[in-house]
Amino acid sequence: MMTSTILLIFLSFCIGTGVWLFFLYAVKKGEFDDVEGPKYRMMDDDDEDPSDDEPCNGK
Repeated sequence: MMTSTILLIFLSFCIGTGVWLFFLYAVKKGEFDDVEGPKYRMMDDDDEDPSDDEPCNGK
């Protein structure tokens, strides 16, 4: 009983350390730099207004 408890504690420590290292890697890679931007990016108007184009001369 004691051996399995120690083994489970050690495994949970290893998994927790692995998750923490993966999180640090993602932060250094820049995955969490702009968390607010994507939800506002869809509202940006990327289409140009057709009235701003030069008039077509039929060519």
